[in-house]
Amino acid sequence: MDKYLSSFEDFLSSERNYSKHTLKAYIADIKEFGLVLKDMGLISADNGEIDFAHMDETPIRTFISRLYGKNKRVSISRKLASIRTFFEFLIRNGTIKSNPAKLVPTPKGEKRLPTFLTVDEVVKLVETPGSENVYESRDRAILELLYSCGLRVSELVGINLNNLDLISMSVKVLGKGNKERMVPLGSKACTAIKTYISQRLDLKPEDDYLFVNSRGGRLSTRSIDRIIKKYAAISGIPKNISPHVLRHTFATHLLGGGADLRAIQEMLGHKSLSTTQRYTHISIEKIMEIYDKTHPRA
Repeated sequence: MDKYLSSFEDFLSSERNYSKHTLKAYIADIKEFGLVLKDMGLISADNGEIDFAHMDETPIRTFISRLYGKNKRVSISRKLASIRTFFEFLIRNGTIKSNPAKLVPTPKGEKRLPTFLTVDEVVKLVETPGSENVYESRDRAILELLYSCGLRVSELVGINLNNLDLISMSVKVLGKGNKERMVPLGSKACTAIKTYISQRLDLKPEDDYLFVNSRGGRLSTRSIDRIIKKYAAISGIPKNISPHVLRHTFATHLLGGGADLRAIQEMLGHKSLSTTQRYTHISIEKIMEIYDKTHPRA
């Protein structure tokens, strides 16, 4: 197994453009799958080799079945996707001719509505940081930008000064698969960014990163999460707020305001419209709530 992992990682990085986080997860999944193959006696005791060319879907089904009860379905689905991709890689390098993992069905997802904030909660959150110093100005700009654009946290930390166009009120971000897109900026986000940029040099930035830490380097995704949780606690909002919650909130509020679903898809950088359509469930919930409160015979 080990002899394939390095080449597989190169394949994911160069041909699939996967992030470091995704690479790490996929490699860990394949190593975990390898342990099951070992338990099943499918690794040769003589040379430690695995006969992938004559492998059917049985070991994959065994691996997936062992995951139930210990992992969430979304995690199981990702592990199966890792294995499918691994076998696609083996096809590419001529080791096998077909992909047995395609014969194993993907677990049905758990239907959960994304957590989101009300408009009042968002206003309370983003207005919690003041502008007394560069850190407060930076944090206010971060919160405004996340809610204004619905960015992934990785997209936020990747923004450089030259990605901003405060005249046309837009920002260029690098999304999944190294795909660039332009996202509109709200007026309050523009104001917050301008205020922060006017103080940004106090942090002695090493480069043209937009969001800078106390040492002048690029702010990390983990730091962004801590910043959000800090102001959520200060503002007293009783919800577990993360960067992704603000992304959900952005989409939910746009849909509730009548925005076109495909426009929301473009702004979020979703490859598939079905991913964006999860927000319609929230909209329907809201419609039913209004109906129950207002219809005389509800």
